[in-house]
Amino acid sequence: MDPNNPGGVEYNNRWNNENINMNVEASQPLQTRIYNTLCTGTTGLAAKIAGGVAVLVVIYVIGYTTGYYVHRC
Repeated sequence: MDPNNPGGVEYNNRWNNENINMNVEASQPLQTRIYNTLCTGTTGLAAKIAGGVAVLVVIYVIGYTTGYYVHRC
């Protein structure tokens, strides 16, 4: 209460602070930021496609070399 205004109501302006940090992205853990970047949106779709193609190429190379050494005789 203000001593100069005995009948008034105290008004606390909590929402008008100047030190509010609105940068939510920087306050998230590193794992969450990596997940949001690589697993969502257009970048996430491209990462999933690239990962799938890489897995298929690795399986093809393993099958090719295995078949070569099995049928070499």
